[in-house]
Amino acid sequence: MTTASPHAHGVHFGRTDVQNVGMGVGIVLIVVGILGFIPGITTQYNSLAIIGPNSTALFLGLFQVSMLLNIIQALIGVIGVVMSRNNPMGARNFLMGFGLLYIVLSVYSLIVGVGSAANFLSLNVMGAWGFMIMGVAMVGAGWLMSRHLAEDAKTR
Repeated sequence: MTTASPHAHGVHFGRTDVQNVGMGVGIVLIVVGILGFIPGITTQYNSLAIIGPNSTALFLGLFQVSMLLNIIQALIGVIGVVMSRNNPMGARNFLMGFGLLYIVLSVYSLIVGVGSAANFLSLNVMGAWGFMIMGVAMVGAGWLMSRHLAEDAKTR
């Protein structure tokens, strides 16, 4: 007999913790992607370009954005919600896979530089470091919150 309840490894509201975090990250990314198109929340909105470093629009006055970046953020958010809805491994894969993507994009944008034509997402230094922090947090959450998934599947 085991004393572990379904809540022992983070099952809440019919979803695991990793699913809840994956859905939460997805929802936040959808909201951020949409807010990037709203004047006032995005300063210098009249300079919002479709792609490239010429976009000088700043989300929350800090993070340089372009239309492409806003659309990509929202799409990644939708993917996160869909992948996290019914499957803990889907949530884990979303957090770790897209977390790694954010880390790679961060390193890429820091290497090519803010003013380079290769900076197709229009990331400034603040945005690159934001992507790095978010990527590391997503990978860490995906890993930490899914350590017991295989073990829990064996006990069912």
